[in-house]
Amino acid sequence: MSWWSYRPYVPVGERRAKAMRKMEKLAKKGQKFSPVSIAGRKISTTFWGRAWCDNLESYSDFSNRLPRGRTYIRSGSVLDLHIEAGKVTSIVCGSELYRIAIKIKPLKGHSWKAIRSKCGQRIGSLVELLQGRLSNDVMAVVTERSSGLFPGPHEIDMSCSCPDWAGMCKHVAATLYGVGNRLDFQPELLFTLRQVDQMELIAQAARPIITPAPGKRKFIATADLTDVFGIEFDESLAHERAETPAKSVRKWKGRP
Repeated sequence: MSWWSYRPYVPVGERRAKAMRKMEKLAKKGQKFSPVSIAGRKISTTFWGRAWCDNLESYSDFSNRLPRGRTYIRSGSVLDLHIEAGKVTSIVCGSELYRIAIKIKPLKGHSWKAIRSKCGQRIGSLVELLQGRLSNDVMAVVTERSSGLFPGPHEIDMSCSCPDWAGMCKHVAATLYGVGNRLDFQPELLFTLRQVDQMELIAQAARPIITPAPGKRKFIATADLTDVFGIEFDESLAHERAETPAKSVRKWKGRP
């Protein structure tokens, strides 16, 4: 591609003004928008949002494109973002309005089962889970790079309407950062995105662990006693004995 094929640089303010005019036209047609707004320099400030961004930045596949994405997200260029089951869609303001669609594979059943098992009874409530007030061992489980809740590069399919041929363009990168920001306010969307139910983690935590009490006596069932000793017990009397301690009563049918 020769140098004159590139479009001339358009200042951010001019691009945004042009984009907003187009957005207004779409809004008049009934389309609703959910923009991403960054306060200050930090894209995410809560446990789930930071963990999502940290996971993105841990993959070398994404390292070249993420810096431009951070610039775009901080400048308010993600004008619309929606997170659904297995899918993220957005509209990002560049030299034009670009539409992005990101498909994310569902969390594998065995991985979700392993997460539930490892978290065990360490999560006290849904509020605790969503607010990220988790013990260190639970945080290690859910954020683990290869087996946690966050997707790896091979689980993400990205597309953008811009002319950039790269697998991850700056508009896609801005969108992925936008997900991290959105998780600050709606952390439950991570579970929606990975197509798992966070309530199953709470149900796992609420499940009691049944262990025999120490020193508790064990009893042989009446039917077993009959088979072993040739003694037939009166079941009504056995029930009565369970309710009121008394001297055992039994009927002997054998020969004296």
